[in-house]
Amino acid sequence: MKDEKQLYSGNSSDINGIVCNAFFQFNDISNFDNLEFIQITSVGYDRIPVEYIKERNIKIFNAENVYSIPISEWVLLKILEIYKKSKLFYESQRQHRWEKQRNILELTGKNALIIGFGSIGQEIAKRIKPFGVKTIAIDIESKQSEFINEYHNFNSIKDILNKGDIIIISVPLTEETKGMINSDMIGYMKNQSILVNVSRGAVINQNEMIQEIKNGKFLGVALDVFEEEPLSADSELWSLDNVIITPHNSFQSEKNGQRLFDVIYKNLKAFVEDR
Repeated sequence: MKDEKQLYSGNSSDINGIVCNAFFQFNDISNFDNLEFIQITSVGYDRIPVEYIKERNIKIFNAENVYSIPISEWVLLKILEIYKKSKLFYESQRQHRWEKQRNILELTGKNALIIGFGSIGQEIAKRIKPFGVKTIAIDIESKQSEFINEYHNFNSIKDILNKGDIIIISVPLTEETKGMINSDMIGYMKNQSILVNVSRGAVINQNEMIQEIKNGKFLGVALDVFEEEPLSADSELWSLDNVIITPHNSFQSEKNGQRLFDVIYKNLKAFVEDR
């Protein structure tokens, strides 16, 4: 199924398993009455009817760990770009202008707050901690890791937000997390902190975030995901000086194909053996 946006025209009763991403946003899952196995090629489950799948005991697997490394590398890159003022140096180079920047920051001694400590959050912590950063994880359940200094439950998030020099959002999109980063939550964050989002755009109230950016809340913001994608050409985000935008591209890597194949093969093999 090369184009998931097209309606499936074959005999859906012949299908026992599907490997897909957004297929069920364009095709009614109830038409596939013999479906037993679903492998999604994304980490998040927000594009599929999870409750329907659970009710019918359909086995479902995600692409956990497939994209975690390239995403974590992107996060580290953007944090360093903000602290080292890369955008200004690139612009100076473009204009052939020799202009030093005196207020360069370093990562050593900073606090990185990772909201959502799944496979992506863990890979982020693994890469940022060696820079002398104190890592603080927030998740719904406690997870042991040599790469975090503190763990806190989501219930205490407002008490912890003001500790973060760097706030990284890597939670899945659910009814509970939708719009969780709003003006109220941003108000608890430290002034001149960095905000990074590699979750889903809808986790942030985009309009309220834009207003906080314009009010000077953040030293820098790095966004790879947005409420609506593609990001509209007339969005204010494009023109905000301290915002870095990439087109939902942080997960890309030359190694993804092999990782995804390995995950699909492992899960399909286990499913067939358990039947």
